[in-house]
Amino acid sequence: MTVEVCANSLESAINAETAGADRIELCTELGVGGLTPSYGLIKEARKRLNIPIHVLIRPRSGDFTYSADEFGIMKQDIAVCGDLGVDGIVCGVLHADGTLDEERTKELLECTGELRFTFHRAFDWAKDALNTAMLLEQMGADHILTSGQQTSAVAGLPLLTQLQKQLTRCALIPAGGIRPENAYQFKEKGFQNLHLSAVRFRQTLADMPAIPMNSPSFLQEGQIGISDPQVIQKVLEIVK
Repeated sequence: MTVEVCANSLESAINAETAGADRIELCTELGVGGLTPSYGLIKEARKRLNIPIHVLIRPRSGDFTYSADEFGIMKQDIAVCGDLGVDGIVCGVLHADGTLDEERTKELLECTGELRFTFHRAFDWAKDALNTAMLLEQMGADHILTSGQQTSAVAGLPLLTQLQKQLTRCALIPAGGIRPENAYQFKEKGFQNLHLSAVRFRQTLADMPAIPMNSPSFLQEGQIGISDPQVIQKVLEIVK
């Protein structure tokens, strides 16, 4: 079984390789489902690690329906990953109604070239999971990262098992809530891949700062925060 660790930092990536992981998915900001890591992080991880590195391509948190500008950024990030010598990219694009954006997915696959292509957990928001999986396989996706459209892969085992029987070339990567106490279930079911972050939190400050930097109001999966030009103009009128 190939065990992939979702590494949110260089330290996490090195820990994953040291522990014996077969591959990492490199990203940042796990609290919002992961975002594209910086150029510097990708470059340093490639220099320091010997195991395969797949890089998450997701320009922002929120949904998986992207503007033309955002989609252009994703393609540029894929090109950078190719230049830096990583082994694969992990991304996904949906329409606002939850159906697979076939045109843009094909374009991402073309941009990926010889790198491995994983359709990420946008799949868990996709309508008609079985049909979406078949479309991805037909397009040439190598993997589908999914919790079986449930809050955890254990809860999603019925769909994961059904998908595994249906797919012939595209491999499933069960993900979401994988821990030592439940990992055996996926081995028993015959899955060839497993994905986990294995995160534990380490205290870095003796006292909590008086001013929080986290903003729960920004964590809206059905909305995205955009700077409002009217608000900016009003402030400029006041202070200029």
